[in-house]
Amino acid sequence: MKQDVAHVDADPQETKEWLEALEAVIAVEGRSRGHYLIEQLIDFDQARHGDVYRSITTPYVNTIPWARQPAYPGNLALERRLNAYVRWNAMVMVLRAGKHSNVGGHIATYQSAAVLYDVGFDHFFRGRTDTFDGDMVYIQGHSAPGIYGRAYLEGRLDEARMDNFRREAGRPGISSYPHPRLMPEFWQYPTVSMGLGPLTAAYQARYMRYLELRGLKTHQGRKVWAFLGDGEMDQPESLAAIALGGRERLDNLIFVVNCNLQRLDGPVRGNAKVMQELEATFRAAGWNVIKVVWGSGWDRLLDKDTTGLLRQRMMECVDGDYQTFKSQDGAYVREHFFGKYAELRELVADLSDDDIWALTRGGHDPEKVHAAYREAVRTTGRPTVVLAKTVKGFGMGEAGEGQNINHQLKKMSADAVRAFRDRFALPVADEQLEDMPYLRPEPDSEEARYLAARRAALGGYIPARFHGVDPLPVPPLSTFGNQLQGSGERALSTTMAFVRILTALLKDPALGQRVIPIVPDESRTFGMEGLFRQIGIHSHVGQLYTPQDAGQLSYYKEAMDGQILQEGINESGAIASWIAAGTSYSNHGLATIPFYIFYSMFGLQRVGDLAWAAADARTRGFLLGATAGRTTLMGEGLQHDDGHSHVLSSVIPSCISYDPTFAYELAVIIQDGLRRMFVEQEDVYYYITLLNENYPHPAMPAGVEAGILKGLYLLREGGGAGADAPRVQLMGSGAILREVQAAADLLSQDFGIESDVWSAPSLTEVRREGLAVERWNMLHPDAAPRVPYAQACLEGRRGPVVVATDYMKIVGDQIRPFIPGRRFISLGTDGFGRSDTRESLRAFFEVDRHFIVLAALKALADDGAIPRQRVGDAIARYGIDVDKADPAAV
Repeated sequence: MKQDVAHVDADPQETKEWLEALEAVIAVEGRSRGHYLIEQLIDFDQARHGDVYRSITTPYVNTIPWARQPAYPGNLALERRLNAYVRWNAMVMVLRAGKHSNVGGHIATYQSAAVLYDVGFDHFFRGRTDTFDGDMVYIQGHSAPGIYGRAYLEGRLDEARMDNFRREAGRPGISSYPHPRLMPEFWQYPTVSMGLGPLTAAYQARYMRYLELRGLKTHQGRKVWAFLGDGEMDQPESLAAIALGGRERLDNLIFVVNCNLQRLDGPVRGNAKVMQELEATFRAAGWNVIKVVWGSGWDRLLDKDTTGLLRQRMMECVDGDYQTFKSQDGAYVREHFFGKYAELRELVADLSDDDIWALTRGGHDPEKVHAAYREAVRTTGRPTVVLAKTVKGFGMGEAGEGQNINHQLKKMSADAVRAFRDRFALPVADEQLEDMPYLRPEPDSEEARYLAARRAALGGYIPARFHGVDPLPVPPLSTFGNQLQGSGERALSTTMAFVRILTALLKDPALGQRVIPIVPDESRTFGMEGLFRQIGIHSHVGQLYTPQDAGQLSYYKEAMDGQILQEGINESGAIASWIAAGTSYSNHGLATIPFYIFYSMFGLQRVGDLAWAAADARTRGFLLGATAGRTTLMGEGLQHDDGHSHVLSSVIPSCISYDPTFAYELAVIIQDGLRRMFVEQEDVYYYITLLNENYPHPAMPAGVEAGILKGLYLLREGGGAGADAPRVQLMGSGAILREVQAAADLLSQDFGIESDVWSAPSLTEVRREGLAVERWNMLHPDAAPRVPYAQACLEGRRGPVVVATDYMKIVGDQIRPFIPGRRFISLGTDGFGRSDTRESLRAFFEVDRHFIVLAALKALADDGAIPRQRVGDAIARYGIDVDKADPAAV
């Protein structure tokens, strides 16, 4: 049915009577009763007619009316002066950097958001104390210069450091954006990759409550603040964060969206209104929405407007109009905004053009912003978003205020700098303008005392990162004795071996409560359903239903104190939870040990940006890529076959990657990872691939632990054919190591060639060690050269090297430079994945035992160690189709 919504009042008297009746109910019985009656009327209409008109947005004015605005608790005059100092420092830091080294920076974003930050720093953001863990504040990445400008006022950064903005190589510099990896005492959260700030902030808020509901932390009323851009809210991760916040009712979460209406190169919604769109999105998800649209100067005009035309005109103008208004002047606004209607022109007849130009947007008015923040921190039962309208490049005048170019603006003319000084009444003499000095109040000035007092009252400086926690009592390797002893004839997967290791850790009296299992939506696939009943799945409301499988031993148990984070079909959310858990040592003073297990194909490929953010945030924990490899997940095909996750993990410096084959290798790796991250407190994390292929697992050979961790060790030494028999060095990892072992048997049985078999659980770590040796040798030419580990392993052993993995050939090629003087062949699964059996896939990708034999024979023939005819013999013996298509071809 077509909705006919009347926007013109056909019977004002009837409308007046309805409104008076509602007002009378509210006066006597309160707003809750009034809202109930409104909802009943709507429900009645919907029941009768099947659809209903219901507005999802509010008028384009401030949510908190002037009459409900609380008195401002601070000294506005002092705060405006301090605000001007910070603005100046943020601007001149970028300009000086451009002048001295041409490294650039961003000016306009912070200038639009300065008041939004300053009101928070002066009145709301609580620092860490001995009794309070502090609020968590996510700074919008491009606003970083303003945070540095404030830190200079606070004495946390000196002039020399400020002048090293974006110059960090070999000097004490300042990072371009919030980077805990680069400034570990200052920044807490990396945010500049758009969308990751809102997502990780939301999951931090959820993890904070998770710790409280499980009794690991006491509820302190902490808040998570995330400062975001309106353009950034288009990112899918941003929208996912909105859904999570509303669904989980995270009243410890506050988003502040700086609606300066401008993306990097133009309007966010030139033909519409982004604030209205965002209001609808947040409200639909269950958020408390507070709009801060207009500054105090508009209050009188709105009160004077008895016709409603001013509100109407505010709605008529789209964001492209508003951006144009702020790039012009007061006369232009008078003509093109107020001039459309005679009544509005009359409304501002007593205002000069300068008065009209001085009508600010709400995000530049500290009283409006304070009112919004005050309501946000008092809201319970749901998260809050503050949508604050600002002007990008506010204060920059003709140099870039409200202009499409201002995001990239890194330089300003001398006249523009002078105009900025004059606009904010800064104490910089004309003769100083060329040098653009940093400003801070005199140590004993009223401004300095006020600044220090505000932060002291709120508990200390923000941002500030903490990382001092006590080491955890990591269990000895013997704890995983079942994995070390082998499985005998029983076949199992490394995925199941991991579940047993995880179960042992969960039972550990010292660590068990700190182990955080995280799964997107594959617990049963990974054999983890047994943990449902034992430790429960976390839900902030518990379990409000009887699960379908309630009569089974491993039923689907949700609980408020549940330990498993089951994130649904949501890899981005799962790794955001993993980051929250893996940085808990810093953000909560409580080290927790996250294990995030997922289909390897849906890991780094899908959330690579978050994996880098995790490294930047100094996350500690384990990523487990299950059903790994190109050829182990039978029948699933292209979408599920992973041949490149170890390539992706290898490029993240703090990611330690392993591809183990046997349960004892996995146990050694996890136990040492616990030691490195939670005893030695190294800021690294682990990526370990797991298989779903079942096979018997041997007991751990004596003395191989160090080799496992270094990434390469001798698993089986060839012998029996005589000292002069041809010999090869065969290496493999993960799913293909057992094919390497089988190939060694074939070489011996069919060709009389002996093979030394090497397990290579981390070719990436072998490469990194080799690169470190190369660098040391280059920098110490007069010292005896060091020998790369891979080369040292093969000293005294004959024959070419064949490396085979279930991943792209480049994974094996990583160690080629560190095995000099030998023929080297790398086998891998280059090409798109496809569906078939494991055996067929390994033959197709040319990594099975027959192709390993063929590669070994070809290398020996090329070395002259055997007749070339023997290569042809192998092709015939094993029925290898030499004319089949190259699996790497598109």
